[in-house]
Amino acid sequence: MKLTRQSSYAIRTLIYCAVNEPELSRIADIAKAHAISELFLFKLIKPLVENGLLQTVRGRHGGIRLGRPATDITLLDTIRLTEENFAMAECFEGGDISCPLVDSCDVNSALREALGAFFEVLESKTIADLANKRRSLRERLGLKYEDMEPALIAMN
Repeated sequence: MKLTRQSSYAIRTLIYCAVNEPELSRIADIAKAHAISELFLFKLIKPLVENGLLQTVRGRHGGIRLGRPATDITLLDTIRLTEENFAMAECFEGGDISCPLVDSCDVNSALREALGAFFEVLESKTIADLANKRRSLRERLGLKYEDMEPALIAMN
């Protein structure tokens, strides 16, 4: 199973916002950090905003930030919004199935079990877990540590 680019960039955007807290994050900066187009990023964040994972702040000094604490956003929350489906085989989707074993095959149940385990891991990992190496991530994303307020630096 391979996640889409949308899922990958949605997760990266949430991590960026988490390591940049409490500052607002700018779309242009996130796009530059991940070498993606701003237009693609605008389309990507729309469902994240609509579902409360991100908030937008309008105005001259506006931007985006996490819509709820990073500890409350799981990978599964994100991936459910960005993936079309999780059908690992034709028999997951129902409908017109050409496999003659569909009614007596154990492959379907094995794949469903594997998918369940996959979802459990995604549910157990939060954006906070992924952003816990804040100093290193800030450097890799081009966010200067010196730009942070001294009290926040002491927390990290």
